[in-house]
Amino acid sequence: MRGKTALPAVAMTAVSMVLTLAVVMMWLGAAMPWPVALVVGLGIDGGWLATLAYDRRLAAQGDHNRAVTGIGWAFGLIAAGVLVAHALTAEESTSAWLAVAWLPIAAKALWLVHGMWERTALTPNALGAIRGIQQEARDEAAVARARLRAEATTEETRLTAVTQAGARVARVQAKTAQTLSRAWSTLETAREGEDTGRALTSVTHRVTPDVAPRWQLPVWGPTEPISTFTLAPALTDTELDTLVDQIRNSETPALSYREMSSRFRAAGHSASEVRLRAAWKRVA
Repeated sequence: MRGKTALPAVAMTAVSMVLTLAVVMMWLGAAMPWPVALVVGLGIDGGWLATLAYDRRLAAQGDHNRAVTGIGWAFGLIAAGVLVAHALTAEESTSAWLAVAWLPIAAKALWLVHGMWERTALTPNALGAIRGIQQEARDEAAVARARLRAEATTEETRLTAVTQAGARVARVQAKTAQTLSRAWSTLETAREGEDTGRALTSVTHRVTPDVAPRWQLPVWGPTEPISTFTLAPALTDTELDTLVDQIRNSETPALSYREMSSRFRAAGHSASEVRLRAAWKRVA
């Protein structure tokens, strides 16, 4: 993985140095002796390479120097400026030279990317731990989704069963009500019939002579409501405290809460357990 970021930077740096040296030789070779142009080109490339090597050594030690980085960028800008100046003064292939003038800047940018990768690189053990954590999180999420789907399916099945049972109960109740209605209708018809009394009299006359039978069939009609119980008014806190104090001090020594509560209930008084215990705490 390290070579994937370092090799492109090394290759582009080498190409940039070769182009810089070649342009310096071509550009300055016509105005001065070629050894002098060679020294100038090697000076630019050597300074760039030296600052790059020093910057890489500091990065390997976990350190950073802004001055060294600035000098490296200065050499890269000088090399790019040389290529741009040569392209603008060239009589032929100006566009081609401008197309490669950005290579020194691109080489510095690739070294910057490589340095960022080194600062954020992790060991294989750390990467394995991260993959394990991510896989565990995915497993837990999948289990949670499956549990929710199962609970939803179970709830849907339960609601369906309850609905069907309720429908069956409603059908049975309707059928029973219809049967009872027909039965009461038959009884009502028999009770209101003209021949019902004579038939019953003829049957019972020999058993109970001189007694007019009184036959009454059940009547389908409204029922009388049951009278409601009259509830005693609730005791106020003052009255409750007075009763609790009287019952508690009815004997010597004073009664415990359990004994007082039993006698309070036995006397016919009514109060919730919370209010009774609160009254006990107030008087005790």
